[in-house]
Amino acid sequence: MKTVDTLQGKTAPKGRKARATLTEAHTQLIGLIERSGVMFALYDGFDRMRYANAAFRDAFGLTPDEEPTWADHMRRNYPLKLGTIIKADNFEKWLTETQARRGKSRFKSYETDLYDGRWLQMTETVQADGWLLSIATDISGLRAEDRLLRQDRDFAIKASQTDDLTGIANRRFVTQRLQDVLAQGTAPGEHLGCVCLLDIDHFKSINDRFGHSGGDVVLRDFTRTLLAMLRRNDTFGRIGGEEFMLILPEASLPEAELVIERMLYSIRRSDPLGPDKPCRYSFSAGLADLRFGDTVDDIYTRADAALYAAKSAGRDRIEIGTR
Repeated sequence: MKTVDTLQGKTAPKGRKARATLTEAHTQLIGLIERSGVMFALYDGFDRMRYANAAFRDAFGLTPDEEPTWADHMRRNYPLKLGTIIKADNFEKWLTETQARRGKSRFKSYETDLYDGRWLQMTETVQADGWLLSIATDISGLRAEDRLLRQDRDFAIKASQTDDLTGIANRRFVTQRLQDVLAQGTAPGEHLGCVCLLDIDHFKSINDRFGHSGGDVVLRDFTRTLLAMLRRNDTFGRIGGEEFMLILPEASLPEAELVIERMLYSIRRSDPLGPDKPCRYSFSAGLADLRFGDTVDDIYTRADAALYAAKSAGRDRIEIGTR
């Protein structure tokens, strides 16, 4: 960190003086943010609010001391008509769709309207560890027709990235996300994370027993259950039928295996059709690590081979690709 003295050709402060300068700058920054009309909020990697200034809390109906998760905050505000206007007949479906894409890009800019009549320009900046900084500016003075044009554009982008049935990311989005993660590798031996292919076991028999509507309920239950167990920088998408892809950036194979084992346990306990139609189900998983120089096809081939091995070994299990 350079100081004014450094810019003037003098020696930068060291040791205790440097730390004091940094502390003073931090104090001043927080004080200015608190008094600013621009809205600031900081969320951790599990999407829990860790800081919000007064302007943000006022706009989105938050008390000074609460630190909810983003999902809990949205769920509470929706029936109270506070904060963001959510135009959805099915709130939980909207929440799933939004969570599936929230924080997956390093930077995102979009516009939203509030119940109090304001129109906001919002940006989200995400670190590699999943921490997210949200900044919102009041742009209510813009013409209504310009707002509607940009809003239509945002809706079209969202639709192109979303699986209609489950509300999570579709094949197009998850493939692009995988390409983005692979592009971050800059040196041989650098650990980029893991990818897992997941396939619901005996899904055809579920459709045969309960009809396609029952199968749809199982697919939605599967996505909701797993999505709730992920970090912000993880990506979960449906890539076809009953097959899904999970991207776990920076996770080691043992860490990723533990995540999948927890998911297997949760799905075994699920009963999505209720007591009148008991429907226990499971899934199989093929896990592969991301290697420097890999292509999307390379990763898919290793993970798919591991998935085949899991199914051949009796299903309801995870296998790791080694080729």
